[in-house]
Amino acid sequence: MPRTEAVVDLDAITANVARLKAGTPADVLAVVKADGYGHGLVPSARAALAGGASWLGVAVLDEAIALRQAGVTAPLLAWLWSPHETEQLRNAIDRGVDIGLGSVAALSLAARASAAPARVHLKIDTGLSRNGAHADDWPELVAAAAKLEAEGRVEVVGVWSHFVWADAPGHATTTKQIAVFGEALEIARRAGLRPQLRHLANSAATVTLPEAHFDLVRPGVAIYGLSPVPERGDFGLTPAMTLRAELALVKRVRAGDGISYGHQYFAPRDTTVALVPLGYADGVPRNATNVGPVSINGGRFTVSGRVCMDQFVVDVGDLAVRAGDHAVLFGPGHEGEPTAQDWADALATIHYEIVTRVGPRVRRTYLGGPS
Repeated sequence: MPRTEAVVDLDAITANVARLKAGTPADVLAVVKADGYGHGLVPSARAALAGGASWLGVAVLDEAIALRQAGVTAPLLAWLWSPHETEQLRNAIDRGVDIGLGSVAALSLAARASAAPARVHLKIDTGLSRNGAHADDWPELVAAAAKLEAEGRVEVVGVWSHFVWADAPGHATTTKQIAVFGEALEIARRAGLRPQLRHLANSAATVTLPEAHFDLVRPGVAIYGLSPVPERGDFGLTPAMTLRAELALVKRVRAGDGISYGHQYFAPRDTTVALVPLGYADGVPRNATNVGPVSINGGRFTVSGRVCMDQFVVDVGDLAVRAGDHAVLFGPGHEGEPTAQDWADALATIHYEIVTRVGPRVRRTYLGGPS
């Protein structure tokens, strides 16, 4: 195996999407932004389509264009772009990429970017206060969109929004957001718009909130097998990524020896330490020092001492190990190895961060996938 490796089970992605699709009458837009949440943009997209996704979603225009260049022809939405990305915007529109936007200024840019009509999804800010038009500005946006659509300069394909608390089912804000979204749809209808797609549900809402499914759901982290509501279980999803490395060195140290930078860990006895060639340059969080879980030869350990740029050390006691044995940082957990959720719990973060930060030095190895 390579020195460091993220093994991605594409069949797991396909099965996860199929499971999500079976739970809703809506179409599925598989979110493959951020290089497929670290799993690989194009392979993840193809695996998701094989599982029944009919749409794909990315944040940035460059990833949308990369999918088109790879021959992916499925309907595709990109929603995070700046006013200066005029060439990328034109390229995306010319390649049939739908554009998400939430202001009159952005709508005007999209309408002028290409000779072809821009397919747009108008975003209403229902409470996240991030992107999207504020409710006060929504009537102006939909009126402008209706005018441009009548002129043949845009096609309003969708109206959409984003939840604040979808990972906390039953939160009062969620109920309010659904109501605000409904009001925004009515305002758009009165302006003369008839979008074919209304979409609001992310991963958590896809598995817990059927009243928010509308015409299209947008699961992201769930398609990679990570539960969007961990306290409610795994929803039958299978994690697709296993992060592992070959031990670069194994040696004995004496009781009291300090380990790694700053001696944040001291050997409590004569012991064996193993050097894992992954560090914060590869996406292993530096604050995993003394808490990050690792599996080696069936034993469960934690990072011992400070995580370095390229490596960290694990005290394995008297376990029989040798250079070349595998250290598994996380995987599906089926063989007792830690999961991305275990890492998130240990570091007081979310599993999204754990998988998406795995860096490009780590080779991706793909199992299965569409034939």
